[in-house]
Amino acid sequence: MKTIHLCLLAAAGMIATGTTQAADDAEALAKSKNCLSCHAVDKKLVGPAYKEVAKKYTAADEAMLAEKVIKGSKGVWGPVPMPPNPSVTPEEANKLVKWILGLK
Repeated sequence: MKTIHLCLLAAAGMIATGTTQAADDAEALAKSKNCLSCHAVDKKLVGPAYKEVAKKYTAADEAMLAEKVIKGSKGVWGPVPMPPNPSVTPEEANKLVKWILGLK
């Protein structure tokens, strides 16, 4: 019985570590693509805080948000437009959006 409990604890630890690693990877990607020059996780800079974005949108909005990451946006969070970032691939944009929406 103890063996089963240890296996379950080990599996839970691996899952938690994988989730943390994915979040770390996404945050590193955001840094490398200069997203964090205008955004922060928990406070407004030039653009909205990512936690505010996560409150406003759901998983149903992922494709639209990923497109905005690449093509830019204006008028959603105020007068300052978000410039396009063509260096972000669709896969990277999806990863960034999933990370942001997971900050709820």
